[in-house]
Amino acid sequence: MANDKNFKVKNGLQAKRYLQSGSALGYSDVDVSSGSYFTKTLTGNTTLTFSNPPASGVGSSFALEITGASVTVGYDLANAAYDSVNFSVGSQESTPTGVTFNTDGTKMFICGSNGDEVNEYALSTAWDVSTASFTTNFSVSAQEITPEDIVFKPDGTKMYIIGRTGDDIGQYSLSTAYDISTASFDSVSLSVSSQDTFPIGLRFSSDGTKLFVLGDTNNTIYQYGLTTAWDLSTASYASKSFSVASQDTAPNSLAFNSSGTKLFIIGRSTRDAFQYTLSTAWDISTASYDSITFVLENQPGDPAGMAFSADGTKMYVVDYNTDLVYQYTTGSALPATITYPSSVKWSGATTPDAPAGGEKDVYTFVTTDGGTTYYGKQAGDAVA
Repeated sequence: MANDKNFKVKNGLQAKRYLQSGSALGYSDVDVSSGSYFTKTLTGNTTLTFSNPPASGVGSSFALEITGASVTVGYDLANAAYDSVNFSVGSQESTPTGVTFNTDGTKMFICGSNGDEVNEYALSTAWDVSTASFTTNFSVSAQEITPEDIVFKPDGTKMYIIGRTGDDIGQYSLSTAYDISTASFDSVSLSVSSQDTFPIGLRFSSDGTKLFVLGDTNNTIYQYGLTTAWDLSTASYASKSFSVASQDTAPNSLAFNSSGTKLFIIGRSTRDAFQYTLSTAWDISTASYDSITFVLENQPGDPAGMAFSADGTKMYVVDYNTDLVYQYTTGSALPATITYPSSVKWSGATTPDAPAGGEKDVYTFVTTDGGTTYYGKQAGDAVA
């Protein structure tokens, strides 16, 4: 009945991009001239195109059988859950304030205001903090005695520490990527005291041309621009800011999704996590609260630093009261989406939902004007 080879995929349409979740978006073409029944098994979010319809005035109809798939959407704070997994860093740092990871999740880094240092841990299972073990540390006390947050350049060759004693950010180079034993101070720093005298959180845009500082004094996030990516000596205040005081009056850390369209903060006043949307990516002045709040696991504690896994399906919060890193799942499985050609007009004027994972749905399409318009209808739902 079905002929897979009749569902043709054009190489030129196999462009891929990454969504907020990290799921690939595939482009698939149906060559209408090659058959009347086509099948497709989704592997991710997919956009369809229809090619080679008959000449205008000649009718053509075909059926399309689609088997659904599930995709994982990350950074889903609304459906987050505690993994019942945590890891103590108390033997190295009794007042941990910041947490981050390398890009593949096999290393974790903690900074703290008691040891005035960065501690490095190896994870035998990527992104699973229960498998962490201490490896080495690096002192930043010559530059900052109360470090609050830590960020790495994605290639692991630069490290940045923000602290509330100097009210500034220090820049370091690593001769071996993500190996803090090879770190050295660049003699480069950026003062943020004109914006806030208690800087407590730090993040960069994905390309390193924008910098964001969370200040505890004003409960506000400030944005800076860098004329040379990842070079603090070229940074300057962009006169853009966003207050989070309506959600928490003692914010402690911030994070973004990979595309810069979502912002997250945690605070010690509420001991919750909050989610925001940026209508313009990486422009903090366009942020607005999503009315999404997640209650953190250790409510009696003091959440100090937060980080996400590379795909946004895991969130980590370090607590300077318990000296624990808590691990959460922030990924949800959703049906893969289908985007149809704009020329398709659906029966009832409503595009049908994509089939659930493993479910087969059948759709029929008719055109009588050479493909200018296709009339679509769902002919079968969850067919055998």
